[in-house]
Amino acid sequence: MNQNKNILAGAVVAATVLMQAPLAMAASGTVAFLMPDQASTRYEEHDFPGFKAEMAKICPDCQVIYQNADADVARQQQQFNSVLTQGAKVIVIDPVDSSAAASLVALAQSQDVKVIAYDRPIPAKTADYYVSFDNEGIGKAIAESLVKHLENMGVSTDKGGLLQINGSPTDAAAGLIKDGIHAGIASGKYETLAEFDTPDWAPPKAQEWASGQITRFGDKIIGIVAANDGTGGGAIAALKAAGVDPLPPVTGNDATIAALQLIIAGDQYNTISKPSEIVAQAAARVAVQFLDGETPEAKTTLYDTPSELFVPAVVTRENLKAEIIDKGIQTADELCTGRYAEGCKELNIK
Repeated sequence: MNQNKNILAGAVVAATVLMQAPLAMAASGTVAFLMPDQASTRYEEHDFPGFKAEMAKICPDCQVIYQNADADVARQQQQFNSVLTQGAKVIVIDPVDSSAAASLVALAQSQDVKVIAYDRPIPAKTADYYVSFDNEGIGKAIAESLVKHLENMGVSTDKGGLLQINGSPTDAAAGLIKDGIHAGIASGKYETLAEFDTPDWAPPKAQEWASGQITRFGDKIIGIVAANDGTGGGAIAALKAAGVDPLPPVTGNDATIAALQLIIAGDQYNTISKPSEIVAQAAARVAVQFLDGETPEAKTTLYDTPSELFVPAVVTRENLKAEIIDKGIQTADELCTGRYAEGCKELNIK
């Protein structure tokens, strides 16, 4: 009988150890999420909320520090140093300046801190992982979409050409989008009239440049390939201020609420639906794997960095309902306000 009791007691102890083992191995620690600017609303509205929610789900004992550099390289360096001092073991960074971020990666790695490049790559120094959408593919997709639209509308190459508005010259992801736009434009026969790299992705700077080109080229502008919704919105504002009617097709990227409303109204031709939460959630999973001492699987490699790149969808008036409303990315109540209500009726968005 005593032998059976000893066996039972041993089993209880073993079961207790097995039950406690996963808890002892569960990830914990401090993770920093450093975003580059507030010119794009996506970081506050989508990226950080998505990252925070995923971290709370998969690592409830983790501490998450969020900082936004507001397009200031020096401020992001200060924030990076600050989170290192606060004990961050993994830093997720979307760099203001991809070149300047190389020294930050080296600093963190010298202290055995993992760095996940987020959205924008860091070509000059290999981060521990890179998570993003396929930025070159985005640029190619929006440009090809516009070129095919012009061809389908029967717009002659003799009528004029395109303006190209790129993102920030200090953003390596903007460089990838730019390369993709070049490839997308090359898929057709339309020439590029002029091209501009937008400092800090700032819409007012894109608007100012576009205004000058409208004065220069007038109705020879048959389309504008803008690298994101902010720069596209700046171009549209310039066109309207100049009294251009009808507007030439203008591209975008990010599927912001403002851009989706412009598409509904017919002012913007396309955007890219890339729910930032998808990338944010992936970054959170990679961060927790690092905290657990694991090596995250590389789905691909970019700049010698193990990476995961997501493929987004092009959105126009024709598929906005299916890609945005039906998939729950935005609701009709959010989009169909004021002057956009009529366009929503036309698209059967309700």
